[in-house]
Amino acid sequence: MAGPIAEPSERSSNHPPVLSIHGLRKSFGSRHALQGVSFDLKAGERLAFLGPNGAGKTTLIRCLCGRCTPDAGTIQLLDRPIDDLGVRQAIGLVPQEIAIYPDLTTRENLTVFAKFHGLRRDALVQRVDWALRWTGLQDRASELVGGFSGGMKRRVNLACGVMHSPQVLLLDEPTVGVDPQSREKIFTMLDQLNQQGTSILLTTHHLDEAESRSDRIVIMDQGQVVADGTIGDLVRKSVGPSRMVKLRLDRPLEQAISLLPDDDGWSNNDGECVATVGQREIRLRIGDVAQQLPELLRRVKECGYDIADVEVHAPSLHHVFLHLTGRELRE
Repeated sequence: MAGPIAEPSERSSNHPPVLSIHGLRKSFGSRHALQGVSFDLKAGERLAFLGPNGAGKTTLIRCLCGRCTPDAGTIQLLDRPIDDLGVRQAIGLVPQEIAIYPDLTTRENLTVFAKFHGLRRDALVQRVDWALRWTGLQDRASELVGGFSGGMKRRVNLACGVMHSPQVLLLDEPTVGVDPQSREKIFTMLDQLNQQGTSILLTTHHLDEAESRSDRIVIMDQGQVVADGTIGDLVRKSVGPSRMVKLRLDRPLEQAISLLPDDDGWSNNDGECVATVGQREIRLRIGDVAQQLPELLRRVKECGYDIADVEVHAPSLHHVFLHLTGRELRE
């Protein structure tokens, strides 16, 4: 496993933190769930919070929500200790489990959760009307949510978590089990909240969501933060910017061929080209696609092979995650 990458991104540093976690520790008997976790969530930021199972993510979220007391460390929310009276009212939580009442209508669910957070009279009515518009469920306001599709339930679940207009929103797998269209609708809703100033901390097992829907990424492993930065930061400081090239040939390789130039600018992670006799695929990494790919294709042609297909893959969050933790996210 690689060493930690925990420098905040330049973009994030331009904004003050709304949530600051410093030196957080929590143990359950001999199991150390959190081992000095520190990071900030900036005002108006969308932060993806990742880690393999057992990394400590759930424990951290429980500490933020008051369901778990840390052994050491501090949590500041809006420059105040999070345990101060009324401070946690600035947090909205949308759990992975759908936490709404199936035997109530959409409007009734929204009303109940608004009352839970202290809304009354005109403010309550206005917020419920806003939530129905925001979710696109005005025409389903009087229907029982128990009969809704998974995506529609997720939208109601999300709305119930923000009825009190929180400044910080904690999301635990908000798109699990939904179809692509519903997934896009949910992120459109979240983008609207973010544009209005809500800071978002998202935990997800979908690395493509984390990569495309966040401003910054924090990766935890074994109770510690091992990476903190933009996707560009993390790629540059871990796997590097080289591209993986895959060539599919017109027939299997009959003998080994030399493709590496003298300056070893082409290599896979082990410093060698993967070109196995009997296989039709050649895989290797190159640092400069514009200059080195044409030369690579020329050398293959000189060896008597035609190229049926070419793929060029940029390093992604998936490669970074494996590099840092040595594990798939769903382990």
